[in-house]
Parts: sequence; structure tokens; C-alpha cells
Amino acid sequence: MYDVQQVRADFPILAREVNGKPLTYLDNGASAQKPQAVIDAVMRGYAEEYSNVHRGLHTLSNLSTERYEAVRGTVARFLGAADEREIVFTSGTTEGINLVCYGWLMPRIEPGDEIVLSVMEHHANIVPWHFLRERHGAVLKWVETDPDGALDPQAVIDAIGPKTRLVAVTHMSNVLGTVVDVAAIVKGAHDKGAAVLVDGSQAAVHLPVDVGAIGADFYAITGHKLYGPSGSGAIHIRRERMDEMRPFMGGGDMIREVHRDEVVYAEPPMKFEAGTPAIVQQIGLGAALDYMMGLGMENIAAHEASLRDYARERLFGLNWLKVHGDAPGKGAIFSFTMAGGAHPHDISTILDKKGVAVRAGHHCAGPLMDHLGETATCRASFGLYNTRGEVDTLVEALELCHDLLG
Repeated sequence: MYDVQQVRADFPILAREVNGKPLTYLDNGASAQKPQAVIDAVMRGYAEEYSNVHRGLHTLSNLSTERYEAVRGTVARFLGAADEREIVFTSGTTEGINLVCYGWLMPRIEPGDEIVLSVMEHHANIVPWHFLRERHGAVLKWVETDPDGALDPQAVIDAIGPKTRLVAVTHMSNVLGTVVDVAAIVKGAHDKGAAVLVDGSQAAVHLPVDVGAIGADFYAITGHKLYGPSGSGAIHIRRERMDEMRPFMGGGDMIREVHRDEVVYAEPPMKFEAGTPAIVQQIGLGAALDYMMGLGMENIAAHEASLRDYARERLFGLNWLKVHGDAPGKGAIFSFTMAGGAHPHDISTILDKKGVAVRAGHHCAGPLMDHLGETATCRASFGLYNTRGEVDTLVEALELCHDLLG
């Protein structure tokens, strides 16, 4: 039985007030709050166990190394990866995508080669490919969404041509909540000889993920959305792709030998993890993933689906509110604008006065905003600790906004 009130008790920040009102935190799509288990792991990591990892040989270094490296197995279990050596630690999805850009695609891209993207992508899954367009002559091919915000897998597959090297696609839109059938895209792309990178930043938070079943060449996640610390994250890379990659950054820990005229790299995944890592942040990520797996990803998904359905009913009942995207099976993410031209920043400011935290802006999704014909929207994004009562609080605050701005 999923007890959301017990879950909420695990998050200290949810007990606070904002502007004299109980905090209603609906900005989870940007960054999620942290349970006490994560806070404790981070505090312990700094207060009792901190040292640099690998090769220290003293007690604290060995302890830090043990805690840090154990997270690799935790991430593998969370993502359904068969081999933890296919998990590369990163500072988040952005670094993971850039690792693929510089380490795998850049060495093999030729002028005129194509990268297929959906119009829903976050800037983190757009800008690195523009680097290759600007510097190496790559061509970006864009796939539009359906009117309800759904992304047809066949439309993506049909966009793949003989010069397509990579398909880069989100698993869940951070703006519309659209869930993409990435497994179908992967199969179609592989049949045509193209590799696939999946941005799992949102989907891994809300849905059970099995990278073995999905089959993507690269699957990136970020810790701060997964109820873990900022500066933590990972990317799953299929072993055969790892063998094709060159290091993204050079420095300590990613080498076996360094001489004046030669360098011998470490074996993956260490080959792609240069420098002193974010030790405590990754330990915190491990605690966050353990916490989520303890709740059960299926239970989290069911709770959020119930919230989604209730929020959809309430928000679509406001005839002066335009909700963008209503794809079947979407996540509990709602982007909206208000009739009468009220600016999303003004809406967000008024909601904040009622203790309701939402995001306003383009959500790092410029092409999607252009596609929607909007410069900005407000976004309410729900997480594992949100309640139906908070949906009601959001609606009441929006009704106040309409009275003031409509």
C-alpha cells in the first residue's frame, strides 16, 4: 500500500511554509526535493567518511571507495542493466550526452551525416548536436509531434536515412509529459544501422526503466531529478559502443600509465571518468535510488498516474486555461497558459504567494515552444510525494490568478 503521507514525512522541506502558506512543491520536473535518507548519506559522507577515492589504501579512502563504487551497481539495478561496467558516472544527463557527442559521434561524423531529433528535446539534447552541425557539417533532422503532443515512433523511424548516424530522443518530455515508445524507435533505428541515445532525465524518475528491454546504445539520467544531489548522474552505454569511444576528458583516474611519449587508458568505465569525482554526490544518488526502489517504481508510477488523471480533470475543467499536450499515457507534467495573455512569469509569482511552486519560462525547450506557438508556459510537475489536495491547491491558486489577471 502506497502511503503518500508517510512518504511526505521522509522529506523535511515539505513541512515548511512559503509566504505563510504550506509549501506545495510542483517544480519536480526542474529538480526534486531530497528525502532524509539522502540528506543523511550526504552528511555522513562528509562528516564521518570523506576521503578521495581509489588508490588511497588508508581506512577512509577505502571506505569512500567502497561506498562510491557500490553506487555503480545500484544504478545498474535501477536501470535494469546486466553489467555495472556499462555504467559511467557523470555530473548529470548534460555531461552524459556531451560524452556521447565528443567521445563517440564526433570521431565518426562526416559533413552531411544526420542526427535525428524530436521537436520535444531539452536543450541538453540539442545544443551538443549543434556543435557538430557548426563544426563538422552535420545535419539535424527534426520530427514533429502530433497535435496532442504524442510522438509517433514510426515518424522518427521514417526520418532515418542512409546518412543518419544517431537518433537522439527523450523518453519523457519535460514540458508535455509525453512518454515516447523508445523501444520501438531503437528497433527501427538499429534495423537501419543508426545508433540511439535516450534522454532519460524525466522518465527514470516516474517510470520503471529497463535498458535491456529498451536496447538503446546510450541511456542518460540525472541525479537531482531522482531525489538525489545535484552534480550526480550516470549514463548506461552498451559495451560495444564503449569499445568504439575515445575519452571525453583527460586526467587522473582514467589512465593506467602516462609517459612522456605515450598514455595507456584504463578500461571502461574508468576510461571515461577523469579527475576527482563527485564522491559524496554519487553516494547520495545511490541513497536516492535505494529509496525509490524501496517504494517500488511500479507503486510510484501508479500513484503519479492517479495524480495525473485527477489533475487533468481539474485543469481541463478551467475553460480559460490552455493545457499543452494530452498524449495518451503521459506523465504527471502539465504546461499551461492562461487566456487573456497573462504572462507565465506573473502567474508563477502569484502562485508563489499561495505557497505553490511551479516553473515558468521556455523550460530549455526552444524548438518545442516555437512548435507550440508560445514564448513561455507555466509548468506544474508532480512527484512521488504530491497529493490530490495539492492539485486542489494549485487549481484554487490558478482561479485567484484568473480573477487578478484574466
